[in-house]
Amino acid sequence: MAILEVKNLCKSFGKAQVLKGVSFSMERSEVLAVIGSSGSGKTTLLRCINFLEQADSGEIFVDGKAIFDANSGTKKSAAEIRKIQLNFGMVFQSFNLFPQYNVLENVTLAPRLLAKERDDYSSNKKAIFEEIENNAKDLLARVGLSQKLENYPCELSGGQQQRVSIARALALNPKVLFFDEPTSALDPELTSEILKVIKDLAKKEMTMVIVTHEIDFARNVADRIIFMDGGVVAEEGTPHQVIDNPHNERTRAFLSKLSER
Repeated sequence: MAILEVKNLCKSFGKAQVLKGVSFSMERSEVLAVIGSSGSGKTTLLRCINFLEQADSGEIFVDGKAIFDANSGTKKSAAEIRKIQLNFGMVFQSFNLFPQYNVLENVTLAPRLLAKERDDYSSNKKAIFEEIENNAKDLLARVGLSQKLENYPCELSGGQQQRVSIARALALNPKVLFFDEPTSALDPELTSEILKVIKDLAKKEMTMVIVTHEIDFARNVADRIIFMDGGVVAEEGTPHQVIDNPHNERTRAFLSKLSER
């Protein structure tokens, strides 16, 4: 059974139709790279799956269970949307860390808030918070930031801030981790830091969807690649099929432009 399945997803902003019936599915532990020109709908696709935007039509399934069906006619409450969003972790290109909190606090904030909904929260608060903090420290160690727990975002490099955001996304134990061009705000040296972290996650069989312009990285880390163009999936296949031997003319033109840079 597919861990994530998207069927005929459509989204418009005013008169501009950004997604025009996007469909794909992915298996557990699979790494899917989404490539394409700016404006092709890549980021909007992630935001609709993660309920940061409301799709106009289509269906989304997680582990075979429908989490979005535009034909159902029922509107989900804010609480229902928050619960759905726990299936996904989101790493943004602009980090989105809270400047008033240090590294450890940024990673533990959401789990602490969610813990208040547990039945045993009042009687077991200390142990719960200790478990959350230990988990956060383990995650920060995985991304190489054990020595930065007390530092604030302004004291970190861009690469370090992005690694904190990755640890923060992992802290909620998502089923699928989304990356929206995680290296676009970084210089080449810092980009390599983040790509290494993502490769390590892939080795640990983390299910991931990565929107990226790093074509060599997509070739090396992804199991499958989607090329989006004009709001549709124009080509889909293995890295060898899509990058090394594309059949779609738009895919070939896109890759050719990248190689000229």
